[in-house]
Amino acid sequence: MLLVSTQRSRIVVPRILFLAILCSFLFQASCISPKKTPNLARVFADVRAKTGKRPVIVIPGILGSQLINSKTGEQDWPAVFRSNDDGSSLPMSPDLTANRDDLVAGKIVDTLRLGKILPEVHVYRDLLQTLRDFAGYTEGDWNNPAVHGDRDTYYVFSYDWRRDNVESARELARRISALKTKLNRPDLQFNIVAHSMGGLIARYTAMYGDADLPPAGSTVQPTWAGAAHIAKIVMIGVPNEGSADAFATLLYGYSITEGLRRRVPLLNKLTAEDAITSPALFQLLPHPTATRFLDEELKPVPVDLYDPEVWKRFGWSVLIDSDYRKRYASGQVGSVNGRTPEERLTNLDLYFAAVLLRAKAFHQALDVIETTLPPVSLLAIGGDCEETLTAPVLLKDKHGRWITLIRPKEYKTLSGKRMSKREVTEAMYAPGDGRVTRRSLLGEDLPLSQDYPMEFREFRSPLAISHAVFICDLHGQLQRNPVLQDNALTALVNEVVR
Repeated sequence: MLLVSTQRSRIVVPRILFLAILCSFLFQASCISPKKTPNLARVFADVRAKTGKRPVIVIPGILGSQLINSKTGEQDWPAVFRSNDDGSSLPMSPDLTANRDDLVAGKIVDTLRLGKILPEVHVYRDLLQTLRDFAGYTEGDWNNPAVHGDRDTYYVFSYDWRRDNVESARELARRISALKTKLNRPDLQFNIVAHSMGGLIARYTAMYGDADLPPAGSTVQPTWAGAAHIAKIVMIGVPNEGSADAFATLLYGYSITEGLRRRVPLLNKLTAEDAITSPALFQLLPHPTATRFLDEELKPVPVDLYDPEVWKRFGWSVLIDSDYRKRYASGQVGSVNGRTPEERLTNLDLYFAAVLLRAKAFHQALDVIETTLPPVSLLAIGGDCEETLTAPVLLKDKHGRWITLIRPKEYKTLSGKRMSKREVTEAMYAPGDGRVTRRSLLGEDLPLSQDYPMEFREFRSPLAISHAVFICDLHGQLQRNPVLQDNALTALVNEVVR
């Protein structure tokens, strides 16, 4: 009990002693605060020198690989200014596999150098450095692996993040198979550390190997052919249910620095016109069980994101914009695809239908309901302290035109009811990392079979998640966070190649 004099309300116990006693009673960590980040050099001191660790493949997320002009050698992405020769837009035709340009994948984006005056922005540098400096991995060469490249080695899988994710996943399967042949280790399995969209590529590879999506209307059933290559996938901020933020990107474009602490407006290069040419971006849309839209009363509205007519109705994306369509028909934007303006617009609409259909098939392949425990385990690592878009709001203005809110604001309904910014925010947002919600990472809204093994029912997800870790950080910073790196490394280094 604290002794306090009641005379003139004067405190007898010194304030500093009062606070110390209060701390001892309440056990408040904030009173005597420990270090907030782990010393990875000390934590993994004994691991660094040990040999026999299973090899690792690092897969960056969307925008995380350089795009290089194969003819000029010029780096198109990332770059402070748009290339004079070409931009980041792919051609658009109904044949998605044929929509190619001169850009090819370069290295992983580890550091952005924006000039002599502006500071560097680290993207994947810290993650790779952590693997090397604290866990004792060395970087391997896919084409010329070292003699001991089957252990204590990490390989970076960079890819053209604009293109179809199935195409990238199949390329990953082929690269791994070729690497195992070079290492003379047909039995070798890799662990994968994947950020954001890279985790979807890794999951598809594990589930289907080098197989393409089946024809429309066919039954989709995972073969787990990729399990021969993959033991574990560490998923960092992976949108397993998709992301409403990807929907916003298709409408308004994206900057690589928006997910970082520093925001550099010069890098607002992936415009809305670039975004709609990317099949991968459409494949990041929310899956059917996770699609949420709200009306002006903040009540759920059913929306089919795979239907081009729905996009036309609400005026979503530049593909629906009359000014863009005029410029596309005249050949002012996009690659010429048709001899006449009418043919070009027809092909544009056919492309739109095809890319949405492909996204639907990709989602169905990842969301297959299984009744047995998958052979590849997953570790989920993410953030759940940031307000993250999960449900855009659909409004009509006084002229009857549709408005889609992707950021909350106060407004009046057509009936005159005032909706406060606070209640709109609570309805539109959910806990996440600013781009991917906690529920999406865990796959909590994915369909679950009644016969699914009970071991993973605690996650309310069919995903074979063995462990999940959440902290407070932004999507573009997760791979740099020491606490998450600590957990990722722990999952990797506790295994030994047999």
